[in-house]
Amino acid sequence: MTRSLSFLTAASTALAFSFGAAAALAAEPSILTAPPPAPYKAVSSLVKLPDFIPGLGQLFVSPDTLPAGPFLGYDHDGKLVSTTYMIPLSMMKPDMNIKDLKAPAGMVDHVDMMYNAGHPGVAEPHVHIVLWNVPAALESRVAK
Repeated sequence: MTRSLSFLTAASTALAFSFGAAAALAAEPSILTAPPPAPYKAVSSLVKLPDFIPGLGQLFVSPDTLPAGPFLGYDHDGKLVSTTYMIPLSMMKPDMNIKDLKAPAGMVDHVDMMYNAGHPGVAEPHVHIVLWNVPAALESRVAK
């Protein structure tokens, strides 16, 4: 378990540094407001989850990218606030490079990583890697 946690700490640090440079990337305008274009579908239409998940927002994903994503998270006003990757622990390897995760919004303000024991759609234990494109103070837009 310690090795996994140290890997996550190193990965989080790598993400924070790599996404500092990603801030200059341009957003894909068609995904900035919900619903995003095909092939994205509302997660709630694919698995038994609510339409709005507190802490993540209204999620959309391309079914072809499951289980990892990216999952696009929108606030109650339909504005993109984050991109979440749900990486199953079974897919994580010591030499895995996650610094090149795509951030469709272009700008990444900060990154959160957290363990999840599993839920509909990604039943096995996994790590949520959330690329926030809003400041931490605005995460409340998806809190409830």
